Amino acid sequence: MEFRQLLDIVGEEPLFETGLLLSGDVDPGNMRRQLSRWTAAGKLYQLRRGLYTPAPPYQKVSPHPFLIANRLVRASYVSLQAALAHYGLIPEHVPAVTSVTTARPSRRETPLGRYEFRHIKAALLYGYRLLDLGRDQQAFVAAPEKALLDLVYLQPGGDAPAYLRGLRLQNLDRLDVDELRRMAKRAGGPKLQRAAANIAALAAQEAEEYEILSDCPS
Repeated sequence: MEFRQLLDIVGEEPLFETGLLLSGDVDPGNMRRQLSRWTAAGKLYQLRRGLYTPAPPYQKVSPHPFLIANRLVRASYVSLQAALAHYGLIPEHVPAVTSVTTARPSRRETPLGRYEFRHIKAALLYGYRLLDLGRDQQAFVAAPEKALLDLVYLQPGGDAPAYLRGLRLQNLDRLDVDELRRMAKRAGGPKLQRAAANIAALAAQEAEEYEILSDCPS
């Protein structure tokens, strides 16, 4: 197979797996050797074993970081700081895309960025949704309420008011506080319920401060 044939097969797909190329009368060993050569030549990026994307300038559609995260570890969804930044709930730039998974924790360094996967128990694998990322790409991402609770769950002392204030949470009017409380109650245990109460207090404080500022004469 020539490289232009590969690009024709991949088309507008931002990511592709080796299995896409192995249908029909194809020598799997030879195909894998070609993929290795194209990767070494800088024509492809290998993101994990069997997962590739064309490198610029051959790339027709750039893969969204959240899509990459989902495909790196199948049983995962984007959460924690990455999701909070996406929703505008924290001000910081996040240097890695963070996800949660029931698989073992891991960190992946790729040509397209760093991806971190934190382990949670299967009972907490809820509160995420399939989010439209544009350009016909979708990924599983935690709801803003669940992203906060996942962070609290994984952070020792994450329910403490001092820790929550240190996150510099903003735009808390975007949170559904009732849904936050329901998710915390579903998880069981006091930690997440304490955190939900503390976050609700921060949201109420932010709303009060905004109201005061709105009432001040300009």
